[in-house]
Amino acid sequence: MTAIQGAPAPEHDTSTRVSAIISQLTLREKLAQLVGLWQDEAGDVVAPLQGQQVATLGLNDALAAGLGHISRVYGTNPVDPDERAAWLWDVQREIVANSRFGIPAIVHEECLTGLAAWKAATFPSPPAWGATFAPDLVEKMAGLIGSSMRDLGVHQGLAPVLDVIRDPRWGRVEECISEDPYLVGAVGTAFVRGLQEAGVHATLKHFVGYSASAAGRNFGPVHAGPRELADELLIPFEMAVKDGRVRSVMPAYTQIDGVPTHADPSLLTDVLRNKWGFDGVVVADYFGVAFLEVLHGLAADLGEAAAQALEAGVDVELPSGNAYLDPLEAAIMAGRIPVHLVDRAVERVLRQKAELGLLDNEFDGPAPTGVDLDSAEHREVAKQLAERSVVLLSNDGTLPLAPDAKVALIGPNADRSAALFGCYSFVNHVLSHRPGFPQGFESPTVRDVLNAELHVTFAEGSTVTGDDRSGFAAAVDAAEAADVAVVVAGDHAGLFGRGTVGEGCDVESLELPGVQRELVEAILDTGKPVILVLMTGRPYAVGWALERCAAVIQTFFPGEEGGTAVASVLTGRVNPSGHLPVTMPRSTGAQPYTYLHSALGGDGDVTSVGTQPVRPFGFGLSYTTFGYGELSASPEVRPDGTVTASVTVTNTGDLAGEDVVQLYVRDVLGSVARPVAQLVGFQRVALEPGASATVAFEVPTARLAFSDRALRRIVEPGEFELWVGDAESRDSQTTFAVVGRAHVVGEDDPRLTVATVS
Repeated sequence: MTAIQGAPAPEHDTSTRVSAIISQLTLREKLAQLVGLWQDEAGDVVAPLQGQQVATLGLNDALAAGLGHISRVYGTNPVDPDERAAWLWDVQREIVANSRFGIPAIVHEECLTGLAAWKAATFPSPPAWGATFAPDLVEKMAGLIGSSMRDLGVHQGLAPVLDVIRDPRWGRVEECISEDPYLVGAVGTAFVRGLQEAGVHATLKHFVGYSASAAGRNFGPVHAGPRELADELLIPFEMAVKDGRVRSVMPAYTQIDGVPTHADPSLLTDVLRNKWGFDGVVVADYFGVAFLEVLHGLAADLGEAAAQALEAGVDVELPSGNAYLDPLEAAIMAGRIPVHLVDRAVERVLRQKAELGLLDNEFDGPAPTGVDLDSAEHREVAKQLAERSVVLLSNDGTLPLAPDAKVALIGPNADRSAALFGCYSFVNHVLSHRPGFPQGFESPTVRDVLNAELHVTFAEGSTVTGDDRSGFAAAVDAAEAADVAVVVAGDHAGLFGRGTVGEGCDVESLELPGVQRELVEAILDTGKPVILVLMTGRPYAVGWALERCAAVIQTFFPGEEGGTAVASVLTGRVNPSGHLPVTMPRSTGAQPYTYLHSALGGDGDVTSVGTQPVRPFGFGLSYTTFGYGELSASPEVRPDGTVTASVTVTNTGDLAGEDVVQLYVRDVLGSVARPVAQLVGFQRVALEPGASATVAFEVPTARLAFSDRALRRIVEPGEFELWVGDAESRDSQTTFAVVGRAHVVGEDDPRLTVATVS
């Protein structure tokens, strides 16, 4: 073995060192740095078309030639963390000892709602992050996740998902933050910062357009035009690259206007690297390179698929070397692809390993033991996120529940721990294949918590799916004997058709799954007040419930403390303060929909199909009330300047509470059609009864930018409407004007709105 050791080097020394290594590597050793090793590929299906892929790399190959990545060490089987860490340290030591240059592998793992490992804390799902409008709390969560990962020898996390929600029928909505690009970007960038400050590289997914697939179908083609791509779908990725300095990006499985993103240099090189200055590593989504042959029909064989992906800018093939080993080697030897493209990718991988401290790590110390993956700090942050994500959609005064109320607790998600978690949680990703296997951490259900506080009678009523109505009678009896009925309905997250939402679990209808609507309506027919709690991964069409129920609460897979958070809102211990990160749809037929539509996309007398949602983006009620003073703003601003605005918010009710002050803008007249509303800033504020606070916003004019007819991103002069409220309600409003010549937005123009509270 040729030892490569030394103290952490400055940038110049790292470049020199990496170049020296590459000059000595054989072609096979170079290719080995561009692939992963997945030891669990013969196990449960956790990736699309997994069973149709054949790995070309085994552990013995990795020991001889070195290795780029080790795929999902902890996340595809319920293994004891101590035992698995010992295995991992042994493998890394073997790679160091047996390969010529002794360079360990990067270990990557899923971490969207917490490290995907047995016994690890599981946080709320991304739509819940969006509902909090609290990037600082998301950053704290990501820091805790990153610390757990780093302690266990994991270097790269396959998160966050920055896809902008476009169609709630798509199963992966539950992995996404919001339908608003700015909210996605602000919250997603906070996740990146938290994870990377803990020493773990974040990976942006799925670059780009995955969420805009036709009819909300997974792997569906995308028909977005270049303006929608630039002004909406790319915005969060740009923010995370430029402001978060993310170190890794993963292309989407999809194809945009016929071009698969895994083979699109205009995105992976021209936009990502040349325009935005990204200098990290692009890793393929699992089997994404092979899909250029087997799904997209762009390549005659795996060698050609590898050539197209490598040339476009995909540096690493995951999870294994299906295309980037033997097929790519043969293509290079045949002269079909130049070796300098391999060298380019290897340089990026080795620089990443240098950043992670891997070039000098021989793993000669003991493996970690006793790492607390679900500490009190983990649970406290999970609790805060869950509490702040609960959205109160309607309330006739029945909530909060009276302390002496007799409560009938009904519904398939009232006493089911898995209902608290999303698809990429370890519980639903892995343990769903192993009924009865212990979860490994506490996650009290709504029933568990309410039982300790109120007089509760429980009846499941129905399951999430299926048409079994045999439990209706017991549920109706329980409601008739109670003062109030709480029905907890919604989803079960799963993979590839094994859930009602999740990867590969798309739907044709936005009615509640199974017979859950019938169950709720049967309880409503008793005449007793009904509180509907939705525990879902997507927004459903529940206008009927908003009309008939005493109260409706929306939660988005609230995590291990979610049952406690929901129960606390029901009893009034917690005042709800979540706001919708997505619109609540009126119907399935109104999809796809976004509140960012132009006037032409709204309701009118030229169509018989209404699109107006039953609750708008940003909506959320409280047990107290808030009032807004006069919104003031700078009357004029230059196109390359900053819009300053401020408003005073007062808690006008009798209870302490938190409000999310949301700032929206409308471009009155544009050279292309502009949205009727656009979020440009937000700030969460906690106020005691009668207290006031002034929220000041500094909005860079780049937040007003759009792609003109020549597809230049510009800030155009003209009049703008500005208001606080939600996407539809204007609680306080004013206007301002952008004056001067149109400004072409540069790569260094500021992108983040700064909000301060006094």
